[in-house]
Amino acid sequence: MDLSELERDNTGRCRLSSPVPAVCHKEPCVLGVDEAGRGPVLGPMVYAICYCPLSRLAKLKALKVADSKTLSESERERLFAKMKEDRDFVGWALDVLSPNLISTSMLGRVKYNLNSLSHDTAAGLVQYALDQGVKVTQVFVDTVGMPEKYQERLQQHFPGIEVTVKAKADALYPVVSAASICAKVARDQAVKNWQFVETLQDLDADYGSGYPNDPKTKAWLKKHVDPVFGFPQFVRFSWRTAQSILEKEAEGVTWEDSSTEDQEVPKRITSYFCPEGPRPRLPHRYFQERGLESATTL
Repeated sequence: MDLSELERDNTGRCRLSSPVPAVCHKEPCVLGVDEAGRGPVLGPMVYAICYCPLSRLAKLKALKVADSKTLSESERERLFAKMKEDRDFVGWALDVLSPNLISTSMLGRVKYNLNSLSHDTAAGLVQYALDQGVKVTQVFVDTVGMPEKYQERLQQHFPGIEVTVKAKADALYPVVSAASICAKVARDQAVKNWQFVETLQDLDADYGSGYPNDPKTKAWLKKHVDPVFGFPQFVRFSWRTAQSILEKEAEGVTWEDSSTEDQEVPKRITSYFCPEGPRPRLPHRYFQERGLESATTL
């Protein structure tokens, strides 16, 4: 899977897709929707669709696709390669949403929660397939939130399509299983090849699972938090785990219009340019990009 566009710029979102099989322009198709990486505090969330003609659904089942969470990494890679071989009747597309996009959406002045972001991304991919000329007649979706409300929303958006939203749809419908494999393969590759724009000392590539309750993930977050600038863009800083570590490890901020009662006296600005202790810290990329150097005398 070519994720070079994401590797060039992993601050927003990117869309990848296969060519649309010719048969999918002519015959009624079934389409599945699933995601990977909704819960982790590290890395992107990936939404994927997979589709094929109803007349070829038995062939897709014959690949023995299954919920990606029940498969090993090598099994997922093998099945995705098989789907690419069957490109004459199987198509797919995916949206990769960066940690930065997720967190800035959730913490913006106008809140855009993860459920709404997920729903809109899924609907956007279905619309993308329609815009590409795929004759979608049935859609199956693994639910986010209440399945009834989600189904009603999608059905209103796509009135000419039969929409089914269910919990565990990735284990019930092969076309959703196929979408889950596409999403998981893309996320695994994105995490493995993540291009850090920050200069991090002693970068540890062992993040653990990336989930907030994983001790390895927590240890990685504590190691790579900057006291002034916070986390690298690999981290979803809107997650509670990340916020808790920021509150403990990073410096507090006193705004001009904030009450000064019960607040610690902020450090002098020069303290950030003169590191304490024997181990020097590399300057944050903010200073490096602007050619700023430490000034010890004025």
